[in-house]
Amino acid sequence: MKNKLSLKNINKSYETKEGTFTAIEDITLDVKEGEILAIIGTSGCGKSTLLNIIAGLDTATNGKLKFSSKDPRISYMLQSDALLSWRSVLDNACLGLELQHELTENNVDRVKALLSEYGLDDFIYAKPSSLSGGMKQRVV
Repeated sequence: MKNKLSLKNINKSYETKEGTFTAIEDITLDVKEGEILAIIGTSGCGKSTLLNIIAGLDTATNGKLKFSSKDPRISYMLQSDALLSWRSVLDNACLGLELQHELTENNVDRVKALLSEYGLDDFIYAKPSSLSGGMKQRVV
């Protein structure tokens, strides 16, 4: 089976006032098509750092990350909901489309349908402050 994702000797270090802090060190793994991977560990061990590197939100200090396709589709739910408080649920859910200049009527209708499917149809025009934590996660 073909590898969908390969990490080879991934390291991430940060420079601090006290010196170099190593967040993750020598991570090597392969994820094959159809596999499910769970990353577990204690608080502060580098799980989010590794996921941020895989998602392209951060870069490794060194090592190699390789996807099987040139344009991988990645979904990543951040630890916090990261919703913009001044935007409605719908506007928050459409932010990615807006940034990619793909905010068409068709796409907005699709987002509305998904929000309805996720049980948020009564909150589409609400602000994030009126949602529960679980509801906020469904918007992202």
